Amino acid sequence: MALEKVTAVTGRGVFVPGADIDTDRIIPARFMKCVTFDGLGEYAFYDVRLDPESGEKTGHPLNDPRFEGASILLAGVNFGCGSSREHAPQSLHKYGFRAVIAESFAEIFFGNSTTLGMPCVTLSAAAIEELRAAIEADPSLEITIDLEVGKVTSGAGHSFAACIPESARDALLAGRWDPIQELLDNVDRIEATASGLHYV
Repeated sequence: MALEKVTAVTGRGVFVPGADIDTDRIIPARFMKCVTFDGLGEYAFYDVRLDPESGEKTGHPLNDPRFEGASILLAGVNFGCGSSREHAPQSLHKYGFRAVIAESFAEIFFGNSTTLGMPCVTLSAAAIEELRAAIEADPSLEITIDLEVGKVTSGAGHSFAACIPESARDALLAGRWDPIQELLDNVDRIEATASGLHYV
């Protein structure tokens, strides 16, 4: 089954403030007892979106009705640090995010996101602040991450050079971002190679 080529992602954005947002904040460990990743979206940022005492919604940006349906997450430095749980990018993807823009990413989080076809690109702090201010002023503003030309643009005229490791960019553009699907698509070649090995 051929995977979709991810050449660009367009959507409305939401900014989640703070540096070093770790995977436990993205999805608390107690929600990782699932057999599949289905349903993890409702637990994204659970402990900061809901007050632990009352269970009421907090002032977290994901609770703001203006940003409902946003599909591009903006963040600061070292996003996705902490434990290597793949549930973190899975929860963001199930929540509805299709790309993340940050100043920098934890390496394992970045890799786990790429294998979902969810690009993670970096911009400078100044560029992210410009986008944050723009979407705060107009939450309907659309942002586009164009992997082919390596830019982040917006309907308000922003244009920033975006960075993403070339290996991840190539995998997304070629539709080869899921290594498990790559194996499933090449079972015949794997079996042919195995049959020629004397020790198999």
